Amino acid sequence: MSTAKVGDAGGGGAAQGNLERINAALARLLPTRGAPPRLADAMRCAVLGRGKRLRPQLTLLAGHIADAAPAPLEHAAAAVEYIHASSLIHDDLPAMDDDDLRRGESSLHLRFGEAIAILTGDALQAAAFATLAAAPASAAVVQRWTRLLGETIGAAGMAGGQALDLQGDAGTTAQLRALYDRKTGALIRAAVAMGAIAGTLPDEEAAALRGFGGEIGVAFQLQDDILNAIGSTATLGKPQGSDQRRGKVTYVSLLGVEGAKNAARQQLSRALGRLAPFGRRADALAALGERMVRRAR
Repeated sequence: MSTAKVGDAGGGGAAQGNLERINAALARLLPTRGAPPRLADAMRCAVLGRGKRLRPQLTLLAGHIADAAPAPLEHAAAAVEYIHASSLIHDDLPAMDDDDLRRGESSLHLRFGEAIAILTGDALQAAAFATLAAAPASAAVVQRWTRLLGETIGAAGMAGGQALDLQGDAGTTAQLRALYDRKTGALIRAAVAMGAIAGTLPDEEAAALRGFGGEIGVAFQLQDDILNAIGSTATLGKPQGSDQRRGKVTYVSLLGVEGAKNAARQQLSRALGRLAPFGRRADALAALGERMVRRAR
């Protein structure tokens, strides 16, 4: 892989270069050797298909700000995306969100069956930690990554957020934010922190990056709620209006579309404000944050 710095500019060429680097790392590091062929196929399908790669991009760009070496960052970014792919598989299952469409294609459990889908999600979680363990990084960095990612996907993080979502009793914006902080925001926050951990930053700057990750995670989910309400299935790549049909509480159901849009703008402003200590060093990360929130799908 190239050792060129990532995120040196916020332009389209740099962004495309990051995507190419991420996709190459995902394919190279995915541990499918020894897996039964159908399980290996499902793992590759879940990870190497369509995807915006927002979370691994966050890892690369935060790592750039922290002056981290590219090779360890690729391992961290790949691990984050393996966890994200695992979460999508499990969220789509009939016992969870029961979605038939993901990224414009049939959900994995419809293509491979529920049992293989569950096992694929499990295997990708294991792949994330195996990838971190194999990273060319110090034992201290790998330990911090491992602990962070374990906490992120556990009962106090994504699993807990999904459990709260299934309860369906988030009736206020404060309760909804607490749910989203776990279900969606935890991995986005971790993606940024993984990049920061890979490098060297003063404590105050590392805290600022973590703050950006937390704020942009909520802003991202706000936009997701808005798009679910007013977007189209063709552009979303998943069923439009599914939240309303299930009677789910969202920022749109609590605030209305315009209220949710205003909240998303305010949330984005708070997120970008967290990057002020970095000046122009954070231009590419700020541009990605804006794309995450202003996206049309």
